[in-house]
Amino acid sequence: MVRKKVAILGAAGRDFHNFNVYFRDHQEYEVVAFTATQIPGIDDKKYPAELAGPFYPKGIPIVPEDTLSQLIEDYGVELVVLAYSDLPYDYVMHRAAIANAAGADFTLMGGQHTMIKAEKPVVAVCAVRTGCGKSQTSRKVCDILLKKGYKVVAIRHPMPYGDLVKQRCQRFAKYEDLDNEDCTIEEREEYEPYIDMGMVVYAGVEYAEILKKAEKEADIIVWDGGNNDLPFYKPDLHIVVADPHRAGHEKRYYPGETNLRMADVIVINKEATAIKGDIETVKKNIAELNPEAVVIDANSPVTADEPDGIKGKRVLVIEDGPTLTHGGMPYGAGFIAAEKYDAAEIVDPRPYAVGSIKKVYQKYSHLTSILPAMGYGDQQVKELEGTINKANCDLVISGTPIDIKRVLATEKPIVRVRYELEEIGKPDLKEVLDAFSTLVGKKG
Repeated sequence: MVRKKVAILGAAGRDFHNFNVYFRDHQEYEVVAFTATQIPGIDDKKYPAELAGPFYPKGIPIVPEDTLSQLIEDYGVELVVLAYSDLPYDYVMHRAAIANAAGADFTLMGGQHTMIKAEKPVVAVCAVRTGCGKSQTSRKVCDILLKKGYKVVAIRHPMPYGDLVKQRCQRFAKYEDLDNEDCTIEEREEYEPYIDMGMVVYAGVEYAEILKKAEKEADIIVWDGGNNDLPFYKPDLHIVVADPHRAGHEKRYYPGETNLRMADVIVINKEATAIKGDIETVKKNIAELNPEAVVIDANSPVTADEPDGIKGKRVLVIEDGPTLTHGGMPYGAGFIAAEKYDAAEIVDPRPYAVGSIKKVYQKYSHLTSILPAMGYGDQQVKELEGTINKANCDLVISGTPIDIKRVLATEKPIVRVRYELEEIGKPDLKEVLDAFSTLVGKKG
């Protein structure tokens, strides 16, 4: 049999999952390469033979996405599969044009072949864009279910940027686990809040294996999605978060619109700081695309650990990295806290940027007054520290979901900002989860 040659475009997450659950053991296809983008330092590697299976004894190369045309020519690629997320529709179609012009077919995979069916009930929390508020929504869901007496385990969308074999199946239950796994700042931002809640969170590369292990500990699985990607597991309840600060994006970004159309419940977050007309735009789009969904109005109120210390100070604001970079937001919770608590000035971090942090500002020109918490490796963490230490400011406001002092060495005082989901009126998540609970006994 002549196997069809395939290239998978990705960013060290969805691409590996699609390969594992569909292409790896499929005799009709030969995946000749993954391409990589979005995340620094993940290209020019290999998907290891230990994970790639018997058809790939040498592993599979991971190459920069900007080599796609040459890759198609060199390997005779017949099918290009786009497998990463939070992409504007014109970006997606530009990739399709590159593939088609080089002679290859182009496809996007749906849930039929990529969602794994679980034995335990699954609540999936996804979004229409990065930075809508999945994390606080996931925490709220977990808190409600824990208070109802269920054993809840979270499984997080992958972020395997290091040794993929070592990261095959990761379990985090205490802070030491984060250190032992050499977690990046981005990974810590997602795992640490669950540890603070006394929960276990899984992540990694092999999501069929991860599910089997998590199900042994759980009555209910909570899938905490990444970016605006689709769930890896078939959800029994699908909650999707929308952001009126980016009204209209729910119809213009892949695969966020797919999530919106699939959702059982849609949470419109951050309403207190959004323009009323933008909230109405989101509701209008929901009514058009998914009129049967339950719609929940919500806020994510921002608080600071030491609010009195902010007033009158010149502050450097650090925010969650992915929200600012491929999420496209120009600010986050730290910026809101600086204004709320009357900082005298929000210091522009760009003149102080060093190394790869300079390149971040060159790539994401919409960032002006905010420092994204980039930390995809030891060197980048040092460059982030160097940027902070050079900055002429009185203190640092951290809007990331973690205690960033655990990973950064800086003498500057750091004030931590927090935000939790707060529903407005009815319906709310408790009502939704009370109804969902009737499924648990039937499936669990």
